[in-house]
Amino acid sequence: MRKSIISTLVSLSLVAAAMPLAVAQSATPPAARERPAHSQSAFKPAERAEARLAYMKTALKITDAQAPQWNAFASVVRKHAQQADQRMQERRARMEQAKGGERKRPTAIERLERRQQFLTVALSRSNEMLAVQKPLYAALSSEQQRVADEVFAPRGRQGGHHRGGGRSGRA
Repeated sequence: MRKSIISTLVSLSLVAAAMPLAVAQSATPPAARERPAHSQSAFKPAERAEARLAYMKTALKITDAQAPQWNAFASVVRKHAQQADQRMQERRARMEQAKGGERKRPTAIERLERRQQFLTVALSRSNEMLAVQKPLYAALSSEQQRVADEVFAPRGRQGGHHRGGGRSGRA
């Protein structure tokens, strides 16, 4: 009997100690709980690109002789990141504008046109990257090229597979 009273008292004290935490959590508006706690700047492509470029330059051990090719490559990466920043700002503005009104779902033709536009821009960006990456890659030593094969690969897509292009380990 005495053990059950002690165990009940311990349980009640734990519940009492946890109560302020539960109340504080429930006082937080649901919208605030759903949003990530990090700042908007954490998602800026230009900032991520600068960090990535710094990492790549260090990993590749770029020499003074390779600097012109590196600078051309870095310039294109920065340009693409600034364009991505701009697209993000435009998308956010459109979403803010559409908040109050009714959102119209795009038609099948509109979706295909958007996809075509996206692919056209992606092809243009790929051509720009290839134009600066080829000379940089050619200027690298064989050891640097091995490192470049890893660091130039799109993040999350090593092995050449992308968005369902691979078999995902299925037999």
